[in-house]
Amino acid sequence: MPALCRDCLTQFDTGRRCPDCGSPRVMEHPELFDLTIAHMDCDAFYASVEKRDNPALRDKPVIIGSRHPRSVVSTACYIARIKGVRSAMPMFQALKLCPDAEVVPGRMEVYAQASRDIRMLMDELTPSIEPLSLDEAFLDMSGTQKLHHAPPAVMLAKLVKRMENELGLSGSIGLSHNKFLAKIASDLDKPRGFSVIGKAETNDFLRDKPVRMIWGVGKAMQVSLDAAGIRTFSDLLRWDRKDLGARFGSMGDRLWHLARGQDMRRVSNSAPVKSISKETTFSTDTSDLTVLDGHIFRLSEQVSARAKAKGQAGRIVTLKLKRANHTQLSRRVSLYDPTQMADRIYRTASELMALVGNEGPYRLIGVGISELSLADTADLSVDLLDQDAGKRAAAERATDKIRARFGRNAIKKGRALR
Repeated sequence: MPALCRDCLTQFDTGRRCPDCGSPRVMEHPELFDLTIAHMDCDAFYASVEKRDNPALRDKPVIIGSRHPRSVVSTACYIARIKGVRSAMPMFQALKLCPDAEVVPGRMEVYAQASRDIRMLMDELTPSIEPLSLDEAFLDMSGTQKLHHAPPAVMLAKLVKRMENELGLSGSIGLSHNKFLAKIASDLDKPRGFSVIGKAETNDFLRDKPVRMIWGVGKAMQVSLDAAGIRTFSDLLRWDRKDLGARFGSMGDRLWHLARGQDMRRVSNSAPVKSISKETTFSTDTSDLTVLDGHIFRLSEQVSARAKAKGQAGRIVTLKLKRANHTQLSRRVSLYDPTQMADRIYRTASELMALVGNEGPYRLIGVGISELSLADTADLSVDLLDQDAGKRAAAERATDKIRARFGRNAIKKGRALR
């Protein structure tokens, strides 16, 4: 059976240990060197970046987020996950489960740079890359064996090896014959995993698995499936294609195909990010306009940092508010040209807040930009009614350079302290 040492990349016949280096990190599978569709998923990405940059955190449980009781966990390292901490969990609940956790505020510009570094390594393998987020992507390795003189599995193992050695970050690989199964495979053996689902085993592999494994089946869809008696892939196989379509619409047809391990979607590197946004939930509901303005400023800076890190700008600025009774309202405005500047995003969102007025108290506020374009089209117009806009933009660019060199907290503005 084809086998690969994930440490020294030696290819050999089946065995529990590598014949060259003796490593037990051996991957073997009948179709190992034939499959070409992969999914790479970084392991606890944000937390791993923080541990890489601060070795004192290496052996500690780390949670990315804010200690505000109403905030939620962005992500957590595997030490914290062992204690039950999960992404999107309320922070107060996470700290009850793991009271000794180090709670670290996110640094989106740093994560974006780490993502770009990983993307550069992936670009060396194939031009067919479809990012799903900063920390995961599909890769189509079809036709690359002639270029690299090695099967896709070998090059993928080399990719995660280089990520660890050169970037100090780990990832898990899922390898299969389509995107649906590759994404499932990447989650089977985390962290530092490498899992394969071959064509011959697809039906047997899926048969007794829960349908919640399907990407896109959320809580609401799970309730609908439960009501129809569908909990496993075997349950789906008993349904006629027309009946699934009649009950679940277009999702029903997708479920019929996925139940049989069929996914015809191609790896596409042209799917654009549609928006960039940040939001925060308050520890206590507030109607204080000064406090709200401070949050709008901080959120605008975070959105700006992400836009600059991605080389993008947005022409639409959106303000999102959620009241204490959970009713939600949003306001948006289209700019003359796109922007990535924190000052411009903040001033626009503040104007939207003034139009809303005080309809609080509020429990959540968010700021975002959309209708994205490349940054070279951004902030080209001159506001004749605001003669200081150019000076503020220049000051912001200078601030960005200082923060890039000395850290995010090197410069703080008064509004950010409200």
